Amino acid sequence: MNEPISNRRSIRLKEYDYSSVGAYFVTICVQNKLCLFGKISDGVVRLNEFGNIERNEWFEIEKHRPNVELDAFVVMPNHVHGIVFLKNADDVGECSTKTRRARHAVPLQKERFGKPTKGSIPTIIRAYKSAVSKMIHQLGYDRTVWQRNYYEHIIRDELEHQRIYSYIENNPFDWNNDEMYCLP
Repeated sequence: MNEPISNRRSIRLKEYDYSSVGAYFVTICVQNKLCLFGKISDGVVRLNEFGNIERNEWFEIEKHRPNVELDAFVVMPNHVHGIVFLKNADDVGECSTKTRRARHAVPLQKERFGKPTKGSIPTIIRAYKSAVSKMIHQLGYDRTVWQRNYYEHIIRDELEHQRIYSYIENNPFDWNNDEMYCLP
């Protein structure tokens, strides 16, 4: 019997241009919350080979995209948190307060299935997840690495940025109370 195909509902903010200058908090989770990237001991993240791949690929994002600036970041055993700044072409090479504030914008190019928008958060995250998956699969891991989709939040002001930055930095110390907690 054929199961009905469910319509995938986007978790993105409708009518927001995710290639807009601004700050974005992203969380990407491992499929089934498996502790794939290592463990945490006494508030210290101890990455395994897969976790090192994930960390190294995160920093590759900035190297290949001049409009991207990476901020706070942590690899947890089964997810990753990071803050990504998208800058104007005019701001490349500068780090200013104006690049740390998300601006509402009328969508210039709405991302649609099969038609990615160059330089947008969804395109950046899609490429990152793909690169990490490919490298992990080359090491013999034969399961799906990532959960479908990811969580993102548009950071709207400096106070919110500071709160999220602190959350990311302190996440390993509060691992036992984390809703994503898993045993290696």
